[in-house]
Amino acid sequence: MESAVGNSPVFATTQWTVVLRAGGEHSPAADEALKKLCRAYWYPLYVFIRRSGSTQHDAEDLTQGFFARLLEKGYLSGLNRDKGKFRSFLLAAFQHFTANQRRDARAQKRGGGCSFISLDDQSVEEQYLRSASTGATAEQLYDRQWALTLLEQVVARLHNEFVVAGKAALFDELKVFLTGDKPACGYAQLATKLGTTEAALKMAVSRMRQRYGELLRAEIANTVSDPAEIEGELRALFAAMGGR
Repeated sequence: MESAVGNSPVFATTQWTVVLRAGGEHSPAADEALKKLCRAYWYPLYVFIRRSGSTQHDAEDLTQGFFARLLEKGYLSGLNRDKGKFRSFLLAAFQHFTANQRRDARAQKRGGGCSFISLDDQSVEEQYLRSASTGATAEQLYDRQWALTLLEQVVARLHNEFVVAGKAALFDELKVFLTGDKPACGYAQLATKLGTTEAALKMAVSRMRQRYGELLRAEIANTVSDPAEIEGELRALFAAMGGR
């Protein structure tokens, strides 16, 4: 499977870099980049505000209202470009927004025009309750959910590559080797099932893991403004996951 890292501009021009460059200007490219980032990473904010003490409905209102405000023209004009991580910016902006909303004692009307995210599915709250049962703080839950969401994005991209290559069934068999979980059967048995040799199977797993690492760094690059921050953000991600 051909690598996209090194022969594509992903590390030179990322989604967050596009947003940063645009600043307060109304740019279609920046608007779309910001929407993509928000669409992917809204749930960590929901987890954060719920763990901070908001009710389910208040958390829904605040999260939706925040994204409606974030996507307004000119809202990023005062952005401090020294804070180049989208993860850090998003949480700081959200805390500022919620503080203002609480002072006004009135959250924006539910929905906020953000049709690209949905909080109406009860599974969202059920997922939060499972996360909260760990006893982690709001900040810890935010960082952990950010990491989980990012990894989900990477797995989805890798799965899509296998699908495009006509190897969706192979991905389903091999994805367990990405999670660290123990496979249901050993290499020899799985190789027999797939009609290949054990050596070929181990090579396929090695290549998949390598590609996974490349896509992981590419996804992180989408959320930082400087490629030099990628390794540090990668370490932060695994720290949030408890070293996993």
